[in-house]
Amino acid sequence: MAHPSSHTPVDLSALIKSYDVRGIVPEPFSPEVARAIGAAFATVVVIPDSGDAGDSTPSDLSKAGGRPRAVVGHDMRDSGPELVAAFVEGLTSAGIDVLNIGLCSTDGLYHASGVFDIPGAMFTASHNPAEYNGIKLCRAGARPVGQDTGLSRIKELAEQYLTVGLPGAATQLGQVSERSTLGEYAKFLRGLVDISGIRPLKVVVDAGNGMGGYTVPVVLGSGAGLPALPLDIVPLYFELDGTFPNHEANPLDPKNLVDLQKAVVEHGADLGLAFDGDADRCFVVDENGHPVSPSAITALVGLREVTRERSEGREPTIIHNLITSRAVPDFMEAAGAKTVRTRVGHSFIKAHMAEENAVFGGEHSAHYYFRDFFFADTGMLAALHVLAALGEQEHPLSAIAEMYEPYVASGEINSTIADVPAARARVVAAYVEEQGGGEVEVDELDGLTVSHWNSQPQWWFNLRASNTEPLLRLNVEAADEDMMVKVRDDVLKLIRSEDA
Repeated sequence: MAHPSSHTPVDLSALIKSYDVRGIVPEPFSPEVARAIGAAFATVVVIPDSGDAGDSTPSDLSKAGGRPRAVVGHDMRDSGPELVAAFVEGLTSAGIDVLNIGLCSTDGLYHASGVFDIPGAMFTASHNPAEYNGIKLCRAGARPVGQDTGLSRIKELAEQYLTVGLPGAATQLGQVSERSTLGEYAKFLRGLVDISGIRPLKVVVDAGNGMGGYTVPVVLGSGAGLPALPLDIVPLYFELDGTFPNHEANPLDPKNLVDLQKAVVEHGADLGLAFDGDADRCFVVDENGHPVSPSAITALVGLREVTRERSEGREPTIIHNLITSRAVPDFMEAAGAKTVRTRVGHSFIKAHMAEENAVFGGEHSAHYYFRDFFFADTGMLAALHVLAALGEQEHPLSAIAEMYEPYVASGEINSTIADVPAARARVVAAYVEEQGGGEVEVDELDGLTVSHWNSQPQWWFNLRASNTEPLLRLNVEAADEDMMVKVRDDVLKLIRSEDA
């Protein structure tokens, strides 16, 4: 039966963005909205994706009549179960069978979507504060759903359903089954990177009260009947708590790494790992408590994958977004790989991964993508690679990381600007039109990238506007510290001059 509606037009633009669904609960993200998005997801993705894709899935997932199926999971946020229940109502009312895997990391949901070859929905707001929740959607095989691959149509349909009511229920309602896939997820990852023979390592892991506290004990420990690994895990904040009582589950912010850095030094650990709220991103700290840049991790893991590909007679392709260090393409191309530079954002990276059949991809934000993981991102698999690289030799992580960080980067600097176009125009005038920094290369693949990399002194910067806030995001890299600081400060002065 259709749900009642006020017939007042509904606008979900503040909730459904370019890559996913993200908003404050219960307004604008209410169970009613989740139900409408579930029904829209069924129409736009699940039913068109079904075909015969489910015929080879395990027998306990098969349903009489071969109805389309989807998998749903959620993180530790208190609002998750209620929103999931409403979303599942939207799916089952459209005749969709649902596999509810309950608590999981985002890459755990991608694993289920991949191995069962069915569309999926992960309820998480990643690193956002406790009052937020969201949905990351994917097609069968963990293929991305972004603005240009179905999300904009889902938004339109959900708005329509909230305005005029949901469609009438299908003749045969979908059925819901429940199943934990954590053990299968752990076995799958361990099968991709075997660290059973590495030297013993002491590892501090900061889960930030997020889903890493759920996955790490099984993947890196001895849960689910798996054999123990040569790892001494020191846990920080493994208690699942969506209110994040200790610190935000956002390791990209340096203040959220302080506890991990201190613990690594205090325990004499070989390294530290920090996961974000939904545990799809992994950040690394060396034995001295110093953060290892995601670009360095991209280079380290990328070279391992390139070496493996070439040893098996394949020509490797590596994907990286335009914010990663220039060291990444330098190392990859020197090792014989093709590199492809993309826009920032998981839907763009995943699309290029599949198009290029790329073995690996990395982002400056510590998202790492693997062909062997359905072209999806998984921080846990990246962590296994780092542990393998460290444990297969005797050097400390700081020495290894230093090799992969030959340049100096500013990190992402956000500036709140009243007039973003005017600020950007000042930068273009100074660096492009007047060429105040010398002759440069300019591209607008994603924001404005200005490069002086093929001449001395070497530097480049990227300036990107936020899609949702009056923000400009600046990233600068140079061959040395002095030049990075000079370019960084000069560009910041230009963009902030009218907002002082």
